[in-house]
Order: sequence, then structure tokens, then C-alpha cells
Amino acid sequence: MSSLSKAQLHRQAEHLVDFVNKSPSPFHAIDVCRKWLSGANFTELKEKQSWCGVIKPNGRYFFTRNGSSIVAFAVGGKFRPGNGTSIVAAHSDSPCLKLKPVSRKTGSGFLQVGVQLYGGGLWHTWFDRDLSVAGRVMVRDGAGGYSGRLVAIEEPIMRIPSLAIHMDRTANEAFKFNKETHLTPILATVSKALNGTDSTAGGDTEKPAHHAVLLERIAKQLDVSVNDISDFELCLYDTQKAAIGGLLNELIHASRLDNLNSSYCAIEGLINSLDGKQALEDDSHVRLVSLFDNEEVGSTSAYGANSALLESALRRIQASCDGVNLTSFEESIANSYMISSDVTHAVHPNYSEKHEENH
Repeated sequence: MSSLSKAQLHRQAEHLVDFVNKSPSPFHAIDVCRKWLSGANFTELKEKQSWCGVIKPNGRYFFTRNGSSIVAFAVGGKFRPGNGTSIVAAHSDSPCLKLKPVSRKTGSGFLQVGVQLYGGGLWHTWFDRDLSVAGRVMVRDGAGGYSGRLVAIEEPIMRIPSLAIHMDRTANEAFKFNKETHLTPILATVSKALNGTDSTAGGDTEKPAHHAVLLERIAKQLDVSVNDISDFELCLYDTQKAAIGGLLNELIHASRLDNLNSSYCAIEGLINSLDGKQALEDDSHVRLVSLFDNEEVGSTSAYGANSALLESALRRIQASCDGVNLTSFEESIANSYMISSDVTHAVHPNYSEKHEENH
């Protein structure tokens, strides 16, 4: 294995930082991966279509599911049905706050946004951050159908303010909060919204699901009408950019490293392994990367690791190649190897007692 120079390592770190900044939601992360793979001459497949006659030795392919999971693979030049697959699996989602299906809330003259906890987050770190929203919006098209559009508002449109120390002198002893009531972002003041366009701010009896000013900001970002927005799945994210830091530029300061770090390394590693015209020529295996969604909430969705997504891909790869037999899939499983790649914790110097000594 060749070692990388300091300059190469720094470029890889910068590339990871760029990936994190372009991926405020799983939908954005997978979209970035799609573009990278397409740029590396991978062919996009569709699950609804036959792969027979399409997958060939020395070929590069990928497909997505739900826009938040992706499987990418390269077929060795000497691959035959029954041969194994070398797999790296990671996940595209991260702990975050997500907008509730009915997010409209008001309190004490402020427009608030109802959010739900997603995954196992360190929730107190979300206070006093410049927050915004990103994700996928379902938009009606002119033909009577719907299309998914990615949206990421860069401006800090929300904030979850802490209670002033004068109101709670024990805050520095033990910071406790109610996740349902205290972890609620502030969007705007009611008076400002009423002077603008939000007719819902004063409490109309129809009680729409979301504040009109928020919907209008999303519609403006997408250049569509509010009436064309059917639904959305939006994550809150910290607008502070990821960066290389530390006095000696040896640290990466970023959110969502669990698990954009492994997602980046897996996709980048697959693409880099194919550098050169003969990269696959003598390989008898399939090289495969799978990035799943919903790992943070149990992986039980149709695009999570506990679904049939990976098994389906492996079966179809085997069935699509010449020479397949009734036990090709079972043979390939015995010849395959998978690495489940997720970030882990380095020793925290301020809490070294939390770690196993000498490990």
C-alpha cells in the first residue's frame, strides 16, 4: 500500500471538509456521491429496470434508493458468477433535529418551529447555534405529477436560545431542559411576520401545518409557488462551515462526521481504486460500496441497512452476468467480505477516565 505525502493528506482533508459542507442532509450527501461517481464514468442503474446484459466485467455502476441511499460497484475483469464481493458499508444520515409534520408553533410573541429528535444526538449542543434547514421538497409539476427537489437555505433563519443566567442560577451546575418545549427554534417575531406576509402568525382558525413565512422562503429558494409545495423532509443544520483547524492544521472541525466521514472515505476509496486503465483487469471480485439511510433510528426502513437493499443488489449482480447458476448467490456470499465502517471515538483528553486504559 502506497503512503500519501503530507500535501496529499491535506488535500484529502480539504476534500472531506468540502463534502461535509455540501451535505447538510442525507439527500445532499447522496447527490454529491452521484455526481462524483458519474464524473468517474460510473453508469447509473434503475432498480425498476432489468440489469441483464448491462452489467459486464470491467464495468462501473451505481443506483440510488429514496435519494438518501446509494450502492456503487465495479466488476472485476475476471469476475464470474459465484465469485465474491468486497464490500464497505456506511450510512449517510446523522443525528439532527427534523421539522415535525406540523411544525407551526407560536409563543410569547414569537414564531416557533416544532422539531423532533432524530437519532442519538448530543442535544444541548444545538442551543445558541445559527441554524437553517436542508432536505428534500416534493413539488408539483405542470404535468400533474411530483418531483423531489433539494433545498438548502444558507442563511441562519432559526436559533434555539438558552435561558439567561439571571433566570436560572443553577444552569452551570447541571444544564437540564425539556426536549419538547425548550428545544424549540425561534423563526421570527409575530409582529414582524404580521407586517409582512404571514397571515397565519396571528392564529387563523385553519391552522396550517407550517408558518407561511417559512414556506415562502423555501419556495423562493426553489423558484416555485408555495402552492406547488406538497410536502418535505427537512433537517436543521448548523450554518457554521466545517474547517481544518488547530494551530498546526491537523484537526477537522465539523458536524455530521458520524457518518459522512466513512461515507466520503468509502466512495473516494472506490473511485481511487479504479485509477488506471488496467485497475479491474485482473480482479475476480466485485468492489462495492453501500451507503444506507436511517442508521440513526434503527435501519429498518426500505433504504436502511436492515432492508433487502444490499441483498437485492448482490443477487441482481450475480444474476446479470453470463454463467450464472442456481447457487451463484449462495456461493458468492461465502466468498465475500464486508467492512461495516462507522466513526468511533478518539480519547478525549479532558475525559480520559471515560476510556479504557492502554487501549
